[in-house]
Amino acid sequence: MSAFSRFTRPGRSITAAGAVAALALALAACGTSHDSSSMPGMDHGTKTTAPASPKATSSTDGMPGMGTMATGNGLSAGKDGYRLASQDAHLPAGEPVAYRFTVNGPDGSPVTGFSLDQTKRMHFYAVRSDLTGFQHVHPVMADSGTWSADLASLTPGSWRMFASFTPADGPGKGKDFVLSRTVTVPGNATKTPLPAPAASAEVDGYTVTVKGELMAGMAHPLTVSVSRGGAPVTNLEPYLDSYAHLTAFHEGDSAFAHLHPTTGVDAGHGGPRLPFHAELPTAGNWRLFLQFQTGGKLHTTALTLHVG
Repeated sequence: MSAFSRFTRPGRSITAAGAVAALALALAACGTSHDSSSMPGMDHGTKTTAPASPKATSSTDGMPGMGTMATGNGLSAGKDGYRLASQDAHLPAGEPVAYRFTVNGPDGSPVTGFSLDQTKRMHFYAVRSDLTGFQHVHPVMADSGTWSADLASLTPGSWRMFASFTPADGPGKGKDFVLSRTVTVPGNATKTPLPAPAASAEVDGYTVTVKGELMAGMAHPLTVSVSRGGAPVTNLEPYLDSYAHLTAFHEGDSAFAHLHPTTGVDAGHGGPRLPFHAELPTAGNWRLFLQFQTGGKLHTTALTLHVG
């Protein structure tokens, strides 16, 4: 089994390590500003919602989730003249901390205009190098263009900070970017081996099962189903216009990938089956993080998938 394709921001076309995957209707589920997704052992928790900045501008790219494609794997701090800049090369361990950064445009100045993508102008991920730590938050931006991503406590080790965004104007207008930088968290860092590939995982009493034999370089269907106590779950709630949010990171280099269900959100509840379409040209293990919401609570689970 495997993970993904097209790497881009939530709600847009997705790539991973140069892969291409087209999604019929993309659904993104992300936290709110200052909202991080929780799961056991993932070093993050839920936070309060911060107000949106008035500088946000809407993105109208036609069909939801089918915006401008991004390329690459998110492992670079710069692309096409845009650069993720931060003075935070080190962050403390064991306590909540804010990671501050700017996105500088081709003229070297901080960008302040960003298009909305599924209600957010910036999607931010903090991922530990061994993929045992994961946080997904939505930072807030000051008028100067400086973003602040509030993170829950981090464990010692090397972390990669991903910023996913679309400029609202300038030469990069309408184009998706995913840029990243590494951060060191001082302390006694212990590497945890990646769990073996598995077809299912549990979180908060729910069982998430993934079905689909994915081969590198070939498009295949992928289905995620959610159950509880052996019974199918049909009360998945829309979470930022989505029933589920999938993020994956490649073992070894932490290359980023993002995938969404191919069915849209309707007036009711979703589940238990969420179909996906994926293509990934690179073989290997991927750590998949799935987020879904029930009863107003966000659940996040992780499992390892293998691409043959």
